[in-house]
Amino acid sequence: MKTHTFRLKPGQDLMDETQAFVEEKKIEAGCILSGVGSLTHATLRLANREYYNEYEGHFEIVSITGTVAVSGSHLHLSISDGDGVTLGGHLVSGCKIYTTAEIVLAVFEDVVYSREPLENDSGYEELVVREKPQPTSRC
Repeated sequence: MKTHTFRLKPGQDLMDETQAFVEEKKIEAGCILSGVGSLTHATLRLANREYYNEYEGHFEIVSITGTVAVSGSHLHLSISDGDGVTLGGHLVSGCKIYTTAEIVLAVFEDVVYSREPLENDSGYEELVVREKPQPTSRC
């Protein structure tokens, strides 16, 4: 396992910048180990809804979790407001950093993640994990 740590700055988009980092580093399979920071705007898809909810204010990132890959990432985010009221959902573009976000990723070098529609499944593109072909050695 390999790790990467990066920091996002005020005004940057949490999802877009995380995916851009994954693409820059050519990460084929990984997960978020840790994430802390704050937001001024949050956009989430809540459970069993097809539309997005938007929230304005100052929020702490309580947790962020999920899988990342150049083929697509699936992340969930929990945030809390100044009264400690917490909500969470599916992370999408539109979450703007307030002061910072510190993200730690784990990279798995022996597998490749992809997102594919699966027969008789959710209707969403779901995670498919394949072992990464190992290079053959020449004698």
